[in-house]
Amino acid sequence: MKQARTFKTLALPAVAAMALAGLFTVGLSGCGSAHGKPADAAPAGATVSAATVVEKAITETQEFSGRMEAIERVEIRARVGGFITTVNIAPGAIVKRGDVLFVIDQRPYEAELHRAEAAAAAARAKVELAKIELTRAEKLFAEKAIAQRELDENSAGFKELDASARAAEAQFENAKLNLSYTRVTAPIDGRVGKAEITLGNLIDPSTVLTSVVSDDKIYASFDGDEDTFLRVGAAAHKGQAVTVHVGLANESGYPHQGKLEFVDNQLDPQTGAVRMRAVFANTDKTLVPGLFARVQLDGGNGGADIHAQNLALMINERAVGTDQNRKFVYLVDADGKAEYRAVTLGPTIDGLRVVRSGLKQGDKIVVNGLQRVHPGAPLAPHMVAMDFDPDAPDTPAPAVKSADGGTAKSSAAPAKG
Repeated sequence: MKQARTFKTLALPAVAAMALAGLFTVGLSGCGSAHGKPADAAPAGATVSAATVVEKAITETQEFSGRMEAIERVEIRARVGGFITTVNIAPGAIVKRGDVLFVIDQRPYEAELHRAEAAAAAARAKVELAKIELTRAEKLFAEKAIAQRELDENSAGFKELDASARAAEAQFENAKLNLSYTRVTAPIDGRVGKAEITLGNLIDPSTVLTSVVSDDKIYASFDGDEDTFLRVGAAAHKGQAVTVHVGLANESGYPHQGKLEFVDNQLDPQTGAVRMRAVFANTDKTLVPGLFARVQLDGGNGGADIHAQNLALMINERAVGTDQNRKFVYLVDADGKAEYRAVTLGPTIDGLRVVRSGLKQGDKIVVNGLQRVHPGAPLAPHMVAMDFDPDAPDTPAPAVKSADGGTAKSSAAPAKG
């Protein structure tokens, strides 16, 4: 009996302690419920800018790097040697065909011309005498006053002197040409370079005096790729017009319009490139041979009409990420989560990138804040226009959905991505 009473005394404090612990736990649970928040709250979505994929009618173009080249370029050389007595050019001046650029000392050539003229006159006189003698011999032979041999000798002598007279006449003409060559003229219209030879120097026909390049029209030469050749090569070979635009290093866009003039007949098997050339009018003389040029070529679609427009999906370049050798975007799915989507891209047109595959019209993609997004991550997207640029100083804040379902302007600038 004594042992039983001892057990009851020890058990009562333990039961009280357990009851107190239960009440404390209930109290904590009630406290959490009073504030209306679950113990494990869902994480907030990443704030990003998103835009809807747009569809536009475009004419596809391709861009290349090239160089401006003169259609005609002539190195000016004299055809005869001598001392330079006159230099008539100003470096960089515009010259017309036939303008005298240099004059070589003419006196030796004038003397040679006079000698050749005299030799030709003497030869002609001998021919006239031989002709008279031949006529006389033919009459005497008809009267049987001379033998056939004498007639033949007179005939041969006339022919020999006639040939000598023609040779003397040719030398005379050559002397006149040499004298004319002492005046070195521009063979084409264009812009002249600097004088490589100055007054008083002795030159020969191998000496380069200056150069002249045409500037009324000009070429832009560039290397196209295999895709370009397949798109426009057949049209160019058939003479169909293919529009080409160029822009210089100090110009924005492609302000100069021309047409494709030449496509080579084969591709380089080592590089896969094909030589192409476009021709441009150069009325304002701003296109100069040797300048770097950004070339934009109408690409068409490989069909019959290379200028036909087609509908294309367009996205902002900011929305594109790179995963090794693949391009991807993050799609905002129906649950507001990020979905990884691989895409195939085309050229950039009017500031937006063409999407060939991977997206469809109406898809919403992240365009700003990619560094905070991973597949499956919850998102808090601010909807903006596809061409929205957060770096532009005058860009308005994007419209976001408010709590009542309307729209409001975001006071904070969107994060850059």
